[in-house]
Amino acid sequence: MVKAMAPHNHADPIAAADIAPHVATKLGEIGQRFTSGRRDIVAALTGSQRPLSIPEILEATEGLAQSSAYRNLSVLENAGVVVRVITTDEWARYELSEDLTGHHHHMVCSKCGAVDDVRIPDAIEHDLDAALERVAKRAGFAMAHHRLDVVGVCKTCR
Repeated sequence: MVKAMAPHNHADPIAAADIAPHVATKLGEIGQRFTSGRRDIVAALTGSQRPLSIPEILEATEGLAQSSAYRNLSVLENAGVVVRVITTDEWARYELSEDLTGHHHHMVCSKCGAVDDVRIPDAIEHDLDAALERVAKRAGFAMAHHRLDVVGVCKTCR
């Protein structure tokens, strides 16, 4: 019998107005400031319904140099407020962490690299956790949580 894991937090995401103070606190915990460049990146990611590539982040922010975007994203990743989503094209995508947005998965297009967020019902999420816990246990692995990318071809590329 598999021990039940704590369910994923499917509570509502943090309200957009409350994200900046949370990010400032997380940055402060690692001795970093919430600079204007970081604010612009967080605002772009907050306003998006899917992970964004560097070109998309640069398009959504005014006057942010590409090198600054990479440096700031690295700091935001280290603070645990941004995560990198690897896709099938040359661009990684970035999104706010699940602490801010809630638990979700990704649909990744193998042709164009587009990534869309997808949330699945709690009952399916529970079944998925149980199945993955069994697989992990058989491998001698202690599962903490899961991330799932569904790779296929998007409706635009079909």
